[in-house]
Amino acid sequence: MTRARARLRRTVSALLSGVLAGGIAASAVATAPAAQADSWRDKEYWLKEAGITKAWEVSKGANVKVAVIDSGVDGSHPDLKGVLAGGHDVSGAGAPDGEKSIGAKPEHGTLVATMLAGRGHQAPKKTSASAKPSQNATATASKPLPDGIMGVAPEAQILSVSTWLGSENPGGKSDQDQIPEAVRWAVDNGAKVINISLGSTSPEWPQSWDAAFLYAEQKDVVIVAAAGNRVGGNVQVGAPATIPGVLTVAGLDRTGQASTDSSSQGISIGVAAPAEKLAGGLPGGSYAEWAGTSGATPIVSGVAALIRSKWPEMSAKQVINRIVSTAKDEGTPGKDPLYGFGVLNAEAALKGDVAETKANPLGSIAEWIRVHRRGNFATPAPEPTTAAPAPQATLPKATVPVAVPPSQLDSALPAAVVIGFGALFIAIIAAGAVQLRRAYRASGGGAEEPETGAVTRVDPADRPS
Repeated sequence: MTRARARLRRTVSALLSGVLAGGIAASAVATAPAAQADSWRDKEYWLKEAGITKAWEVSKGANVKVAVIDSGVDGSHPDLKGVLAGGHDVSGAGAPDGEKSIGAKPEHGTLVATMLAGRGHQAPKKTSASAKPSQNATATASKPLPDGIMGVAPEAQILSVSTWLGSENPGGKSDQDQIPEAVRWAVDNGAKVINISLGSTSPEWPQSWDAAFLYAEQKDVVIVAAAGNRVGGNVQVGAPATIPGVLTVAGLDRTGQASTDSSSQGISIGVAAPAEKLAGGLPGGSYAEWAGTSGATPIVSGVAALIRSKWPEMSAKQVINRIVSTAKDEGTPGKDPLYGFGVLNAEAALKGDVAETKANPLGSIAEWIRVHRRGNFATPAPEPTTAAPAPQATLPKATVPVAVPPSQLDSALPAAVVIGFGALFIAIIAAGAVQLRRAYRASGGGAEEPETGAVTRVDPADRPS
């Protein structure tokens, strides 16, 4: 290893260890009856508004594996029973099966997984002391369960790939090593969709990532990634969401408009989905309200799983084309850097007539490598891309620079690759009380960091009861 490369790794390690240094501390404890789980189901407005409940008339994601590359997924969560089909740790610090929650934001992976493929649960009925306790019900295809979080693809299966990002990794592996290993493992273990709810502060990615994303493209896997959030410092889309062929997800506010806080901007955005006032499960069986493109991404990944379940032979580029072609145009007519091709419409994606495309509308990493890496990798025959930069749009009080092409240097590692949803309020259901906790930076609670999620403020009037 050259001195320059060693110095780069040390610098990146320091950045990663400082970016998400915050922890979670109690900010308030309100004595209240234990929240009914179905109050969390009621918070899932996107299931109806994004057309997902109508899409379920066609598909619920059966026989599709979705890899969640994140902080680990707690498969014992009541809403995830029977959902995990395998897992792996690429950090060197997690559990071999990828189910241990690790890293600077250990809750993150379980939040993502429940939104993507949660199956809900049946709250146990109260019985007399003499009655025999009954086993908690388990979700089946014919009997959806009424309580808790119902994911977008409730019959899909999850592969949990745990990473340690955002702080110094005790396992010793850098993000430069973890990300490509995670992608390759997911592909080799049957994932048809890969969800990456993490992002960086730079549009650049290291050359070491090229081969893994090329491998996924060659193996016909859909990769969906978060665009990042302005509130955390991501004013433009960062890698891996800038990699050609990746379906990049922007965020919407509660009114369906591009979120000023819980999204970023860039020419690589493919589609926009809800990113504010989201709800998901936490390790240990509790729940949280949160915000950010970290949560918008599994909504889109779930729709990709619905499509791949309905049409198992459909190629990845056709799946992506079906999602973006049926999106509702918003903002500047045509593709734009705030909404991409438009707002996700799951019903249209599953029921609409969509013409086949000759190429992925979001480009091809194989073609990008051929042009920019000068033949360093063996690539398949290049295909033309239809993606093209669109006129820039703006949001009030937001000045957003245009994304620049990724660097060709092998040493161009993103300034900070993080799993993150930033500061959030989480409602913990435990011991008959609701405890509100706020994640904050240990040395300066108000500071925000580059990430894919943002603060959710919980009005006391909206607390679960």
